[in-house]
Amino acid sequence: MMNRLGAPGPITRDDLEAKFREIQGGSQAGADAARGVGRMTGVLVAVGAVGVAYLLGRRRGRKRRTVVEVRRV
Repeated sequence: MMNRLGAPGPITRDDLEAKFREIQGGSQAGADAARGVGRMTGVLVAVGAVGVAYLLGRRRGRKRRTVVEVRRV
């Protein structure tokens, strides 16, 4: 008697569990790699947002700065 995979005998619970672990291990490695890239992207976006806020704040401060002229009479 042959099963669908071409192996002799019926498919047992142990066969299924082994195959599911194999599949999950491969997807877990991909998820770990994506998690590292996601963290790096988040850090870069946060640093960029702080930089843009700083530069826009400096520009606004220059536009609203009061110029005081002192003259002696």
